[in-house]
Amino acid sequence: MHQPLEPPGPQPLGYGKCSPVGSDAGKAAGCSAGSEASGGIGKGPVICSAICGNPYAGLVSHLRAAWLSGKTRPLEYRMAQLEALGRFLDEKKQDILDATALDMGKPSFEAYFTEILLCKNNLNDTLNNLSHWMKDEYVDKNLVTQLDSAFIHKDPYGVVLIIGPWNYPINLLLVPLIGAIAAGNCVVMKPSEISRNVERLVAETLPRYLDKDCFAVVTAGTEETTRLLENKFDYIFFTGSPSMGRIVMTAAAKHLTPVTLELGVKNPCYVSDTCNVQNVARRVAWGRFFNAGQTCVAPDYVLCSLEMQEKLLVALREAITEFYGPNPQESPDFARIVGDKHFQRVQALLRSGRVAIGGQTDAQTRYIAPTVLVDVQQDDPVTQEEIFGPILPILTVTSLDDAIAFINAREWPLAIYVFSSCKKVVNQVLEKTSSGGFCANDTIMHMTLTSLPFGGIGQSGLGHYHGHYSFDTFSHPRAALLRGAGRKALNTPRYPPYAPRRLPLLRATTETKHRAACTLL
Repeated sequence: MHQPLEPPGPQPLGYGKCSPVGSDAGKAAGCSAGSEASGGIGKGPVICSAICGNPYAGLVSHLRAAWLSGKTRPLEYRMAQLEALGRFLDEKKQDILDATALDMGKPSFEAYFTEILLCKNNLNDTLNNLSHWMKDEYVDKNLVTQLDSAFIHKDPYGVVLIIGPWNYPINLLLVPLIGAIAAGNCVVMKPSEISRNVERLVAETLPRYLDKDCFAVVTAGTEETTRLLENKFDYIFFTGSPSMGRIVMTAAAKHLTPVTLELGVKNPCYVSDTCNVQNVARRVAWGRFFNAGQTCVAPDYVLCSLEMQEKLLVALREAITEFYGPNPQESPDFARIVGDKHFQRVQALLRSGRVAIGGQTDAQTRYIAPTVLVDVQQDDPVTQEEIFGPILPILTVTSLDDAIAFINAREWPLAIYVFSSCKKVVNQVLEKTSSGGFCANDTIMHMTLTSLPFGGIGQSGLGHYHGHYSFDTFSHPRAALLRGAGRKALNTPRYPPYAPRRLPLLRATTETKHRAACTLL
């Protein structure tokens, strides 16, 4: 029997705090304030990553010392940590299911699929291919370097920060972590405080599986996270809202730290008149109401003709009943809104347009029924913000061009969906719009492939990950040219004093020529 998880207690803010120079505590934390540290892990001087007094500076410095020691670089070390992460997922499977159920009533089927199976898929893909990904990538050379070695070396960044969200609190924390470990980094993880039972589970159990010198979990609210971001990290990976993404990017800019921002805006779903309506309804309903709509890649609204709207309403009503029964509130397969604040925000969106299906709510259990809205106006609140709840507005358009114009008039989304049996329609939407991802005749499923990059563009995000893209995100592609000594005849033409007669030889040995296209008549 698994004991219910309780809300986590407050974290002592003094942990890892810099101590005065010369004190034993300061040395233990790896804080030298500019002088050589006799304590700590790494060799040489270790500098505080933020001003003394920051509650997380000592922790960051401790991890930086471990990274500078080279401990995380060998393939064997990375594989061992990844395998330990796999044991965490296996041994804590039921705890993860219980914690997500407590936080937001997430059905165990959905939790296993998204929080465990998809994590394991990324993990196994990485374990299967890491030795290949780590190899130097040799590149083409010009004539003057033909006898030399030119390649791209995959360097770890150093100490990275991963800030996870609450809607998929295991997946969206651990999948980036897999890439960071694979690339040879040390990592500070900050799970969301909103999914408090998962936060507690991760904070109390994950460090038992990973090397504590190189990986740490920090529990923090908004104020503490602001202090955490004051420290110098070598890379920051954030998943959350665009407004918080701007705050993270501003903090990163102070240290010129590169970032990946996984955000989200409203994902359109165009349904053409040439499609199987029942099939569309089931796949759209599944994508919209999965996890009670609290999914960043869920279809946020439907665009279709007035005739298709009438057909789709009938099919959606049938699909919702098939999935969740006549009363979805009693279904074990339908989740709840994560918190009271989020419930009130989503509930207020029901005032947009007219409720055609659903609309029932229960504040005590944070239940909002699977809902479809019609007669929605383009300036209604439900069309202005990401819904992040089980509400599906339908907006009517007169043509495919009208739908494309509507999509392009708004911020680039994280995903665009199109349903049509006509390849020409699908290709038109693909070619004439921009988005982080694209999926035809289904929803969400594109992000289950580790072979595809997952990420946004513009307002919906910056950067991407999954599979080897995660490894690439947390690796610096370091250009390397290893030249041999001598070869005076090849090198002399570039040295002063310059002479015009040397230019032909210099051009011949370094020039890249444009290859003329060959057209067969």
